[in-house]
This record gives sequence, C-alpha cells and structure tokens, in this order.
Amino acid sequence: MGNDSLKKSSQNASENEDSNQLFLNSVARRRNFAIISHPDAGKTTLTEKLLLYGGAIQQAGAVKARGEQRKVTSDWMELEKQRGISITSTVLQFDYQDFTINLLDTPGHQDFSEDTYRTLAAADNAVMLEDAAKGLEPQTRKLFEVCRMRNIPIFTFINKMDRPGQEPLSLLDEIEAELGLMTWAVNWPIGSGEYFRGVIDRRTKEVSIFTKADRGKEAAEKCFLLNDPRLKELVENELLEKALEELELLDEAGSGMDQDLIHAGELTPVFFGSAMTNFGVSPFLNAFLEMAQGPVGRLTEKGTVDPLEPNFSGFVFKLQANMDPRHRDRVAFIRVCTGRFEKDMIVSHARTGKTIRLSRPQKLFGKDRAVVDDAYPGDIIGLNNPGMFAIGDTLYTGNRLEYEGIPCFSPEIFSWLRNPNPSAFKNFRKGVNELREEGAVQILYDRDQAKRDPILAAVGQLQLEVVQHRLENEYGVQTILEPMSFQVARWVDGGWPVLEQVGRIFNCKIVQDAWLRPVLLFKNEWNLNQLLEDHPKLHLSAVAPVVSGVEPLSL
Repeated sequence: MGNDSLKKSSQNASENEDSNQLFLNSVARRRNFAIISHPDAGKTTLTEKLLLYGGAIQQAGAVKARGEQRKVTSDWMELEKQRGISITSTVLQFDYQDFTINLLDTPGHQDFSEDTYRTLAAADNAVMLEDAAKGLEPQTRKLFEVCRMRNIPIFTFINKMDRPGQEPLSLLDEIEAELGLMTWAVNWPIGSGEYFRGVIDRRTKEVSIFTKADRGKEAAEKCFLLNDPRLKELVENELLEKALEELELLDEAGSGMDQDLIHAGELTPVFFGSAMTNFGVSPFLNAFLEMAQGPVGRLTEKGTVDPLEPNFSGFVFKLQANMDPRHRDRVAFIRVCTGRFEKDMIVSHARTGKTIRLSRPQKLFGKDRAVVDDAYPGDIIGLNNPGMFAIGDTLYTGNRLEYEGIPCFSPEIFSWLRNPNPSAFKNFRKGVNELREEGAVQILYDRDQAKRDPILAAVGQLQLEVVQHRLENEYGVQTILEPMSFQVARWVDGGWPVLEQVGRIFNCKIVQDAWLRPVLLFKNEWNLNQLLEDHPKLHLSAVAPVVSGVEPLSL
C-alpha cells in the first residue's frame, strides 16, 4: 500500500512538472504587438502582408478592395469596407515558426486615436510605421508618446521604399532628433523608388533581393552574401556602393545594438521595405520575433505582477458590439496577463465582486472567431458580454488584484445627439449605452436630467459619423447631430465640491460624464486659460481619472 501511494505521488509530481514546463514554454513563445502609424502610411497593408508571410491567409487584399479582390481581413465593419480605412481595433492571432503571435490592429485615422490608446494598454511591443517620403507625421508622434508613457519597445518599419522618398540617413536623424529615440538600422536599403533593389542585413551581411510578385501574392526572395559575384548581375554597382558607404558611416557614428535598451523603449531597431510589394516584410518579421520582448508584467494596486504567476488574471481593454450582425453579439476583449486561462473556468470580477463562469471564450481573427480551450499571458481572448464588463475591468482567480485602469482622453468636438422619433427611444437608448460601453465615443450629459439627449464627445468628426451609421444599421435608429461650439474639455480635480466652492464661472458650459463627474467645456484654449487665471486654485485635467467600483450612468 505504501509503495502504491509513493508511486501515485511520484506520478502526480511528474505530471505537475510536465504541466509547469508546458506553461513556461507556452508563455515563452508568445509575442504580442500593435502597429501605430499616421493615416495612409500603409498600416493595414503591412498587417495583411504579415498575415500572408505567417501563413494565416493565402492572398492579401488591397486597402481599397475592388471587384473580386478580397476585403482586408482586419477591416470587418461595413463602413470600413466602404471607405477603405480601419476605424476600429481588431485582434489577429496566428502561429508562425515557433511563435504564437497576437497582432493588435489599430485604427490609423486620427479621429479614432482613443481606441488606439486603449489597445496599446494591451500591447507588449509596438511597430511604428513611417512613410519614407513623409517621415514622422503628427499622429505617429502622438502614438509614440503613448508608447513612451507605457515604456513599450518600439520597432520602426520605414515603408514605401519603392517610391521616391527621403534619404534613409535623414529619416534616422529625424527619429533621433524629434523623438529622442536612439536608432539601430537592422537592414539597409539598396536604392529607392524605381531603383529599390532590396536590403542588406547588417548582422548577417546577407543581401535580400526581391522580385515583384502578382498583386497580393508573396514575393520571391533571393539571398546572397555581400561578396557573391552574382550580385553584380542583379544590382547596379553604384547603388550597392552607396548603400555600403552609408553602412560604414552608421558603423562609425551610429548607436550600437543593445537588447536591454530596445526593451526599455530607448532604442528602436529600424527596418526598410515596401509592404505593398512585399519588399523587406519577411526579414522584418523574422528579426522582430527574435528581438521583441515576450509577455511582461502589468501594474496593479499591489505593484507589478509577473506573467509567470500561476493564478489566472487579465483585464478588459476593449468592448465591441455587433461584430456579427446576425446575432447582435457583444464581445469583451481580454488581455491575459498571468496564469493559464481555461474554458469554463470560474473567475472573480474585481469591480463588482461577483464570480463568473467563462463558458464561451473565443480566439479572434478579425471578425472570425473560434472557441478556444486555453490561453496564456500575451494572448487576447474574446468573451461574450451580456452587459457585465466595462473597459478596464480585471478578472482573476486566487487573491484579489486589480490592474490599473485605462483613462479617458480629452475630446475635441461635441454634438447633441437627437432622436427625432420618440417611438424608437428604446432602441436609441440601447444603442447609445452599448456604444458608450465599448468606447466608440464619450457620452456627456446636461446637468438637467429632464433632458434625454446625450452629448457625443469625440476626438474627430468621423467618430460621430460612425456612431450615427451604427445606430442606423445596427439598432434601426435614425438620429440628428447638432454641433456645439466647444473645442476643449477638462475634468475638475476634486469634483463637484471643488466646483461649488469656486462659485459662478463664465465662458464655459458645465456638464457631467457617465460617472457623474463635472466636465467643463470651453470654446477655445483662451477661455480655458482665462478661467485658470481668474481661479488659480482650480485644478483641471485633460485626462479623466480612472474610476473603480462605480457603475457608469446609462441613458
């Protein structure tokens, strides 16, 4: 009997050891990243080509699909297909080589930057995409600052090298001067525009020569060592000599390669290529997976939690309604932070204190989903959301913890949203509440509760158009937008008691947000500065503080 017990104990120990090793291996092979860029830099095209090289799709769609061409995989919303732009974040998970990749595709349009801010909260790495002709652009700079706030490692892909553009050395200088970010070119272009011939890998001294493929197909690549005599037949001598001279300059004066500085967000590896023609995409993907950091710890009220902690935990960074119009579903996007997620597991909900069974978890690939049995730190899973989740919510097993919340950023345009058909109020209310929950737009309310019309507050006009479009197409409600003449919003530090002490104020409108906090709306920065001069003890914030444990107001 003693021998049987010892044997069983030994077997259990062996199974636990195997399980632990599986967990460690699964976490080690995860890579998670978001792509950030200015509109029209080619972000959606690069996303498609990464999926193509990863074997997740067989043919990439052009950004503006025509005729029989595929629509891009990452753009699922009808309005996205009509306009040829990404206006909502999606998640694309696929396997490549020995890695499981979670690619967080974000909107490129500046009107949807708040969705991108939230998505970056779930990212471990960021790929900064630049147009070789335009260099750094305003939206890229804004998103870079969000990455810097979160110490996210940044990998730079300079796109459209097959078109006339700036000198590569000038592009590196601009990144270093304007972003204060050291650069290290992983590969270097041979020629540009119509004379773009390929890239030289600085580490291996290999030259990758590319031949154009049919539109949307994977390009054929040929690799040669720098001293291979066949190169002279494929590349003009003056182009190759110029590239080698520039590399010599970089070796003498540029930064050195340092993995620790990359992971600290202080040095960016730089890659050159052309997503549309597949030049440089495969070398970029391979090098990125080698250099990128795996899942990292996330900050909670108790400090940073190691992703190798055995208990499961994760947070909601995005909500999306009606990804499948046939089922009117609502999906919560969860970033797995620690432990192993398992189908049907019971978790605690930090904000409400309730316990929830997670019975239908989904692996996401754009709008396509499949039931998933398990997930690991770095993965993104989708959960059906019957109204119990809010952005920033923490789910966990074991001892209670709560991840730091995701703040709201200051909107810049405001409009009354009118419902001209009283009989449609029920659907109007449902649509407004669900779109607010998923962060499609911020909702403000007049202090007079008798007024049922909400105020839409957004970063850009296109956000408001999307809300109207979705209310009509997903909820069957036609609405009217009445613009308001305000451009600046600020939250009052200390809330209503502080505002009451200040007394009567002029040249601004006082409203409240979904958490009943006072928000001041100003017509311009001058009015804001005038108020602060008149009331120097009044402190206002452009970023709304995170609210924990409080249910937001519904319409």
